[in-house]
Amino acid sequence: MLCKNQNVLLKSCQRTLIVFLLLTQVLPVFLEQDEDIPHNEVKNWALQFGVDLWEYGKMMTRMNELQRKYHDVNINVVRKDGLILIREMATEVKNMMDFKMGAVMRIMDSAEQAALTPRADNGQPFRYYNAKRLNAFGPDGRPAEGTREMMLTPNPHFDHLPVNTSLSSVLTPSNVNENGIAWPPEDISTVWQRPRSNRNVYDFRSSTWYVGAATSPKDIVILVDNSGSMTGHRANLARATVEAILDTLSDNDFVNIYKFSDTTEETVPCFREQLAQANNENIRYLKDSMGGLKPENIANFTSALITGFEILQKYNRTGQGCQCNQAIMLITDGPPSTYKEIFKAYNFPHSPVRFFTYLIGKDSSNAREMNWMACTNKGYYTRIEHYEEIKGNVLHFIEVMARPMVMYQNDHPIQWTPAYVGGRADSFSDDKHGQLMTTVTTPVFDRRNHSVRVANVLGVVGTDVSIDQIKKLVPPYKLGVNGYSFIVNNNGHILYHPDLRPLENNDLYEDTLEPQYISVDLTEVELVENENGPRENHTVLLDLRHDMIDQKEGETELSVKMHYDNMRRVTTRRNKYFYNPIEGTPFSLGLAIPEGYGMYELLAEQEIKHSQKNVTDYFKGDNWRVHPDWVYCEYTSGTSGEQWFKTAEERVLHFLSRSRRPGWKWMSLRPRSPLQREHHHLTTKQDKDAYYCDKTLIQSLVLDAMVTEDLEKHPFRTHLEDKHPIGTLLVQLQSQGYQIFGSTLSFVATRSGLLRWTNLTNIETKEPHFSENNVRAMDETWYKRAVDQHSIEPESFVFSVPFDVGAYGKPLITATHAVFVEHKGHRAPAAVVGLQYQHSTLATQFLNITSKCTGSSSCRKTCASDKLDCYVLDNNGFIVISENNEHTGRFFGQIDGTIMDSLVQDRIYKKSSRIFDPAKMLFSFLLKKCCSALYKIKIRLRHCPGVYSRRRNQFLDDMLDMYPDYELEQYPTGEDVIDEQDPIISPPSNTYSPSFIPPYESDPLEGVDMGQFGVRPCDRKVDLYILQPERLNTSGQKPFSVQKIPHSNLILLVVDTMCPCGSKQLSIVPQEVSYESRNGGCLHKPKDSLYRRRPPKCINYHPEVNMIALQNKY
Repeated sequence: MLCKNQNVLLKSCQRTLIVFLLLTQVLPVFLEQDEDIPHNEVKNWALQFGVDLWEYGKMMTRMNELQRKYHDVNINVVRKDGLILIREMATEVKNMMDFKMGAVMRIMDSAEQAALTPRADNGQPFRYYNAKRLNAFGPDGRPAEGTREMMLTPNPHFDHLPVNTSLSSVLTPSNVNENGIAWPPEDISTVWQRPRSNRNVYDFRSSTWYVGAATSPKDIVILVDNSGSMTGHRANLARATVEAILDTLSDNDFVNIYKFSDTTEETVPCFREQLAQANNENIRYLKDSMGGLKPENIANFTSALITGFEILQKYNRTGQGCQCNQAIMLITDGPPSTYKEIFKAYNFPHSPVRFFTYLIGKDSSNAREMNWMACTNKGYYTRIEHYEEIKGNVLHFIEVMARPMVMYQNDHPIQWTPAYVGGRADSFSDDKHGQLMTTVTTPVFDRRNHSVRVANVLGVVGTDVSIDQIKKLVPPYKLGVNGYSFIVNNNGHILYHPDLRPLENNDLYEDTLEPQYISVDLTEVELVENENGPRENHTVLLDLRHDMIDQKEGETELSVKMHYDNMRRVTTRRNKYFYNPIEGTPFSLGLAIPEGYGMYELLAEQEIKHSQKNVTDYFKGDNWRVHPDWVYCEYTSGTSGEQWFKTAEERVLHFLSRSRRPGWKWMSLRPRSPLQREHHHLTTKQDKDAYYCDKTLIQSLVLDAMVTEDLEKHPFRTHLEDKHPIGTLLVQLQSQGYQIFGSTLSFVATRSGLLRWTNLTNIETKEPHFSENNVRAMDETWYKRAVDQHSIEPESFVFSVPFDVGAYGKPLITATHAVFVEHKGHRAPAAVVGLQYQHSTLATQFLNITSKCTGSSSCRKTCASDKLDCYVLDNNGFIVISENNEHTGRFFGQIDGTIMDSLVQDRIYKKSSRIFDPAKMLFSFLLKKCCSALYKIKIRLRHCPGVYSRRRNQFLDDMLDMYPDYELEQYPTGEDVIDEQDPIISPPSNTYSPSFIPPYESDPLEGVDMGQFGVRPCDRKVDLYILQPERLNTSGQKPFSVQKIPHSNLILLVVDTMCPCGSKQLSIVPQEVSYESRNGGCLHKPKDSLYRRRPPKCINYHPEVNMIALQNKY
């Protein structure tokens, strides 16, 4: 019975199993037909599209042949020694900076000796070349009256501007009387080698390069009278005076402003009970705070003076601040007393705190008290009644603080300024925007014997140093792709860094020569991965910063976020950092090199001098370019140095031809310092032809040219190496490749900066040719991304399209692949190959594939149906292909934010946030427009009964009188004035120009948002996205399907159009970060008290300084 039951059960189980197996064979067909998205079809579409592009791209770029050619020549792949590399580069930068400092010291010595030389002109007026009155000719061709002629010759060492290197000219600000210029100089004058036209030049004496050289670092407390008497014109003068003082301060100084009436308090709440470093950011906050003053009550001078002395004593006692000069600036319409008891308690007998007084207004009844306060406390008293007096009167404090330094005579501290935008970039590129500069200066002392003891600074000598010239000494090819260098000063601020991108608008400098200094900290550009919050720094990064400030040598590692394409794309990378001091300067040099591929380099050169073949034969035709900013060879001085080469290619060919001549020598070492000839010695013939050649770079270039020479001759392969069936098909259809994929151009860029290309079609387009905007080889984004992609998927292309191009034009898709070479188990990138496709043709091919069923059974839904939307997205979430062409180049989150959110939640994309302060990199004022608006308001007020008044009109007159040279009629009003698309216009500088003058009690601009006239400083946050490849190929109960497109950085996203997903949109536009609710009411988040190193020299005392008197003013 048991056995019988068992047999029945067994047969029943067998029948059940047969039914189950049949169901498993039949059900998927019906289920797939009814499912929302055909996941298997999506997978097949992605596979076919990716393999097709890979095989076709591999064939057309001939990447395998290129790789073999590198292996056929003598190559070596070695590991870089970062510490040896950084030492060599730091030595080269030090050598160049020694040259500049040596030149400045020689000019200083010549100037001081010249001041001691008696005049031999029999009392005749001193003749000089006035830069504002040069080469102006009358109708007869002769110099116009009051002008002089000077021969000027274009010189590549001066941005190709016409200059005279034998004569100097004098350029004076508009508020300096040129009739007072004499020799020896009785007043400060400035000598410039480059003549300028008659422009509104600012007063150089308030600039960082001047004040920093003339004085030692300072702790400054500014006390501003905010009592009821400080209204109207007095308030405006007080604010302008404060801004004039702030304009003289630099990163090595510390400052705070206290307003006082019946109580004393900081004008910026975030700076409570502290002195803020006088960097651009903090100075901007302090200036803005002056706009909120509301005069009231009676001035309590006792409270203000005690507050000022106590904060300075606290900083002196605790070792904070600059630990050098200390001073209090009192700005008021007059104190009722001298308050001797307070000065005796806090500052007598040695007066460690200098006291400067500024009497505001026409009432001089309290002048005696103000004079006593200043002159008894090693300061200076001055009175200010008009705007034009402010600048000159404020500058007196610099003369006073410089006295101890002058009295020691022999000690001339050398100062380096922060970076600023100035001049034009000396490049073969068409976009010669303003370049980053720094200035090295030293003071010039009056060494003459006078009947009365004096200690005068005659002036400051200096020279501008192009940051590009410094960067040339740190060749990018030695760092490799995605490697970079940077320099940090004693304050932790960067002199240059790839993420320091000032606004490419240096009109202010061109018009006035006024530098706009940049104070960006290292912690603001090196963004650590997994950072918790804005401006909250990583311990390893702070340790790196600390070591570089202390000028130590070392190395470390960090995982950081890197961005491309103006912060539209982001990636993460682990870098190795190497750093070394630049001795004799406040700087340290740092290198960042990607871990992995970045630590290996390809060594492959073609000997030029003894080559049997003329190496210029490798550079025939016009389908090649070299990196326009790299130094292959260049003339360094003399008449040959003044040769003009129209292109970088012309210069390379010139030196390659020279290398074939007898007697050629590789001049691969730059001249050493400091033993240099005096500038007046005659140069030798060899000096006139002096040149420098980077032997390694140019011989690598020749080898790359040799290896890539034949790639453009045969774009189609005649035989097949790979037996893949799709590859076979593509070879058979090679003549029809353009019709299938729309390929228009193939190219190769190499590690030596060489770019070659082949046009695959003769179709002319309105778009710029690839070679016009993509000549920087490894510095191009597509090159960097291709090398990064190689570590993710070696056999793949990186595809990209221009941003937001779908609504216009005929965009091209660029695809790039990194070619690595291997030797003895080490691999290094040698080149990047690529193709450009017509977007419309490739999109059609994509739709052809995704509109068909790939399985044996029929499918009800494809990308051709209305039930599915299909997208090709890149690894940063940008749309490469869509059924709607207007989506091309847009961020997918702007099209469907709900689905993008789901992709992030499923960890298919990772959100990465970046905090930055764009105001650090911009010029922020639109005062021309502001003045235009004021002018129009004034005109309109005259026609408004009950509104226009004499007092209101006086305010407008005061404001407009500060900018007399503006042609106000040419500026628009109304909506045109506040158009956000208008370019930023720089403020004038012919007279003192504060950021804004507060109005009288009745403000005609009340209710007008002045923020519309400029950029308000703030932190901004942007959310970017990174593809996580390991999370792909997922499906499930979701209204979309995602599949990796093999051999690419792309994904195929198919969305069910019936999904009720909502209409959410995500943005990658930077948004302001608000700190108000968690930062004590501050709208900004001050940087933490980051470590800094004080300048090595502080000269703030001389035992005989009390013997000096200046017309009964100290």
